[in-house]
Amino acid sequence: MADQNVQFTGSVPAAYDRYLGPLLFEPYAAELVARLKLPPAANVLELAAGSGILTARLRGALPATATLTATDLNQPMLAYARAKMPDAAITWEPADAQQLPFPDGAFDLVACQFGFMFVPDKLRAYREARRVLRPGGELAFSVWCSLADNPVGRIARDTIAGFFASDPPTFYDVPFGFHDESVIVGVLHTAGFEVTSQDRITLEARSPSALDAARGLVTGNPVVLAIEERATAPVDEIVRAVAARLGAEGGAAPLRLPMTALIFRARAV
Repeated sequence: MADQNVQFTGSVPAAYDRYLGPLLFEPYAAELVARLKLPPAANVLELAAGSGILTARLRGALPATATLTATDLNQPMLAYARAKMPDAAITWEPADAQQLPFPDGAFDLVACQFGFMFVPDKLRAYREARRVLRPGGELAFSVWCSLADNPVGRIARDTIAGFFASDPPTFYDVPFGFHDESVIVGVLHTAGFEVTSQDRITLEARSPSALDAARGLVTGNPVVLAIEERATAPVDEIVRAVAARLGAEGGAAPLRLPMTALIFRARAV
């Protein structure tokens, strides 16, 4: 998901899916889906579906009798995901998590992978998730821990910033900036949820090469738009610099670095 100031457009969705999907998002999609237990006729809503990585996992795990509605605020990402899975039994809808276009109590599960960090008004988004859930329904979501816990993001942010004399892109501060567990639990309680589990999960970010990972980290998110707009250095030069730093810390081919995220499950009360 992106807010009004974070746009995944142009070639970004394809680079995001190709390079960042296997590196960062596939492992946590498997972790989140493994925690879910749903009745056969469940109605499931996904927020911030992005390029459809969690969407595919959800659809594969759900019985044919269950429905899945995948949403995202960002139209290019949603269009990319839809094109990737044209024959899947998925309803695709553009939607802002802060103002969902669904009736009260319409869903048994709301799932979101690495999306709530981008929502400007998090309490409003959680309240919307509660509104569209039936009583006793479940919210399941993941958020990244800090950049200190995620060297892939830290290396990308710091290396890219070195190419800007002033006002470097701040994109990476957003996905890695919503990780205070006490704050998240407090917001969930205020929104009408009872937290049933919160797990800190460390996995391994894996890529065939540091160069592939760097391509995703530079060109698979809105950072590339800032680089192209301000022309501080060629995109390929920045990709190579990020790859060198990643390789020095996690190996050039293959790349292996730890990554850490939080997975929450909460019941609508």
